[in-house]
Amino acid sequence: MNNILMNSGRSFWLALSLLFGFIGAACAADPLVDAAWVKANLGKPGIVVVDIQGTSDFLRGHIPGAASTDFAKSGWREENADKVPGMLPAKLDKLAAHIGSLGVDNNSHVVLVAPGGGYSDMGWATRIYWTFKVLSHDNLSILNGGMAAWTKDKANPLETGAAKVTAKTFTPHPRLDMVATVGDVKAAKAKGVLLVDNRPEDQFVGINGSPAAKENGTLPGAHNLPSGWTTENGGGLFRPKTELEKLFKVASVPTSGEQINFCNTGHWASVGWFVSSEIMGNKKARIYDGSMTEWTITKAGPVEHKISLK
Repeated sequence: MNNILMNSGRSFWLALSLLFGFIGAACAADPLVDAAWVKANLGKPGIVVVDIQGTSDFLRGHIPGAASTDFAKSGWREENADKVPGMLPAKLDKLAAHIGSLGVDNNSHVVLVAPGGGYSDMGWATRIYWTFKVLSHDNLSILNGGMAAWTKDKANPLETGAAKVTAKTFTPHPRLDMVATVGDVKAAKAKGVLLVDNRPEDQFVGINGSPAAKENGTLPGAHNLPSGWTTENGGGLFRPKTELEKLFKVASVPTSGEQINFCNTGHWASVGWFVSSEIMGNKKARIYDGSMTEWTITKAGPVEHKISLK
């Protein structure tokens, strides 16, 4: 009798754990949500909309209840000791305090809203999304198409003026294995790990370059998958997975296996990483934070020039 009761008890707890596991999986945040989803979930407990528009645009109109952050000025990125701009902060206390000031705690479902005018400003959202992931906060989404998608439907409400947010406490738990360093890139090259340049083709081949980098060109052996390809007409809407699969094939970039995404400063690379990791499902994708700027400023290694105009 005791064995029967024990087995029944085990079966009960196993069924219960499977049930809650199913519910947890069902409630996991989707990387991309649309404007209809945001509208249907406005004001629900635990959901925090974080607006990444410029301050003046935010004051003129934003999603009701949204918090406001400045991609360039709110501490998401900093210059490091080697004078490389746009890096993940070495110390995370100030950034964690800023995140808390947005009304975000470790249980919040964060929905990031970029302007949505093009793939580059969607990169503000993907870069902040990646930063949250590095801090071990996985419950987050990006509004596909940003504010442009929200305002397209005139029935969607807008709020004006400053944000009205109750600050909370956010505690980061860094997963620095998501961040590829110079040493990681060198080791990856030696092992034949794929390097993916997410800059436009003219920068990949070395015709043009970024003022931040000291030399035009790309990392030797890299493949080019421009971030602009991943959105519809280079705008704010990410392409569906079926279309992305074709583009990855054209670029000779597998949708699985180790890869390191890079650009000039880790901005466009975050778009490439987001598509690889979050849409295509390749959890072995990483970002080289310093990208071509760090590589060339520190003279970490050779630069490949596909075309020489001199």
